[in-house]
Amino acid sequence: MSQAPPAQPASPRWHRVLGYLGIAAHVVVGYLYLVAGLVTPAPWLVGFLLAWVALLGVAIWLLSRHPLWVPAVPVAALVLLVGGVSLGGALLGWTA
Repeated sequence: MSQAPPAQPASPRWHRVLGYLGIAAHVVVGYLYLVAGLVTPAPWLVGFLLAWVALLGVAIWLLSRHPLWVPAVPVAALVLLVGGVSLGGALLGWTA
């Protein structure tokens, strides 16, 4: 007979709550991604939105495994957006 691996202990409830707050913050950052369409050309906006969706997938994956890391995802998404739009403005001449 094979033995099943030991079950991992459930994380405290506040870990999950913090993870869900991180998902909510990521949705708020998603609004900022949509508003970035006022500055960025359409192909670049699609790229930004695809990056946001990919980061949403990472946040959902982290929610089930490491919920304390989920709030880092919207921070990373915001850094990516601000950095990308700033570089686009400096190097590619994007203006509103």
